[in-house]
Amino acid sequence: MTFEELKITRQFLNAIEDCGYSSPSPIQEKAIPRISAGQDVIGIAQTGTGKTAAFALPVLQKIKYAKDLPPRALVLVPTKELVIQVQEVFKTLAKYTDLRCLALFGGVGPKTQLEDLEKGADILITTPGRFLDLYLRGGIETKKIKTLVLDECDRMMDMGFMPQLRNILEVIPSKRQNLLFSATFSDRVEKLSGEFLLWPTKIEVSPQATPVSTVIQRKTPVPNIRTKLHYVAHLIENEYKEDRALVFVRTKEQAEQISKYLERTISGGVRGLHSNKGQNTRLHSMSLFREGSIRVLVSTDVASRGIDVPETKLVINFTVPRNSSDYVHRIGRTGRAFSKGIAHTLYDPSEKLFLDSIEKHLPSKNEIEECFMPDSIQIEETPPWEEKQMAKDIDYQKRKADPNYKGAFHKKKSKKSSSNSMGNSTRRRK
Repeated sequence: MTFEELKITRQFLNAIEDCGYSSPSPIQEKAIPRISAGQDVIGIAQTGTGKTAAFALPVLQKIKYAKDLPPRALVLVPTKELVIQVQEVFKTLAKYTDLRCLALFGGVGPKTQLEDLEKGADILITTPGRFLDLYLRGGIETKKIKTLVLDECDRMMDMGFMPQLRNILEVIPSKRQNLLFSATFSDRVEKLSGEFLLWPTKIEVSPQATPVSTVIQRKTPVPNIRTKLHYVAHLIENEYKEDRALVFVRTKEQAEQISKYLERTISGGVRGLHSNKGQNTRLHSMSLFREGSIRVLVSTDVASRGIDVPETKLVINFTVPRNSSDYVHRIGRTGRAFSKGIAHTLYDPSEKLFLDSIEKHLPSKNEIEECFMPDSIQIEETPPWEEKQMAKDIDYQKRKADPNYKGAFHKKKSKKSSSNSMGNSTRRRK
C-alpha cells in the first residue's frame, strides 16, 4: 500500500517524501483510514514503527488549515522529552501548511507559554500537569477541542497521572474523537479506555511488549559495577567506535557517576541525562546527541520513551530494568524506522532473576543471545559492600516470589539468636 492509497493529501505527501518514507508502516496502514473515518482507536505497536505519524497525519488532515480559534486537537504525553519529540513529528508533517503545533511542558515558567497560547494554536502537545496548570490560569480554551490523543498511556499511569487525566476529561468537550496509542496495553489501561473511548477499534500489529525484529539482543554476565564500566568503555570505544550509543541506568546517581567516568575514558563526547538536571540542560544534551555532536548519552528511564534518533546504533542496559515493558522501551531507542540496532544487557548475579522474568515475557523469536566478555576486559574483584548489597537484593527477590521463603539473612539471624539463648542458659546454670 502507498500513502496515496490512504488518501493523504498532496501537502502532506510532499512532507512525507521529504522525510524519505516510501510506504506506510503496518500501524499507519491500519490506523490512518479508521482515524480519518472518525472512529475511536486503540493502537498497539512496537516502539519505533511510526506510531506518532499514524495519529499525526489523520489529525492534521482533519484540521486542514489554521483558524483564528482555540485549539482543535489535544495530544497528551507523559514526559517533556516526548512532548518535544511528538511536536517535531507534527511540525515536520505540517511544513507545507499553516497549521500551528504548540508544545507545552513543565520545568519552565508559564509566562512564555501563556503568551504563545494568546498568539493562537491549532494543536496542543503537552503533559497532563502543564495542561491543567495553564488551563487553571485561564490560558487554554477547550470548547473547540474535537480530538484527544493519549500517547504512551501506560507510562502516564505508571507515573501517577490518572487523577490529572480524569480532570482533563471533565473540562474538554464530551463530543470528540478519542485516540489511544502505546507499545503496551495493560489491564489498567484497558480499564481506563473503557471510561472515555466510545466503541473503539483496537488495532494490534504486534504482541504487547515486543521488541522490533531489527534489534539484535545480547546479554552478558558481569560480576560487578567496576567490571561493567570496563566493558561499556570497550563496547563504545572498540566495537562500536563510530556509532551513537545510549547507556541506561537505574538511578540518577549512577547516571551522573557513569557519565563522568566515560567522559574521562572514551572519545566523542558524553552527557548524563536524569530528572535532577535542569530542563535547559536536558534539552541541550538531547539536541547535541540528535545532531551527533556527542556520541553517548547516559540516562535513567526518563529518556527511554523520549528519544527518537534513528542514528542510535547501540543501546546498553548497564542495569537490568525491573519489567519487560521498560526493557522493550529502552531497547526501542535503537532499530528505529526499521534500521538495524544492537541492544546489549549487562547483568550481575543480583539482576539475573529480573532478566529471566523479562525473557519469559518475550516471544521465542525475540530470544536474547548470550555472549561473554573478551579476555582483554579486566575483571575487578567485587568489594564487600557490593557483595552484601547483591545478597540483599537476591534475598528480597526470592521473598517476593515466594512468601514462605525465610531468606539467608533469616537463617543467620536464627542461628545467632539460638547460640545467644544457649549461652544465656549456660550462664544461668553457672
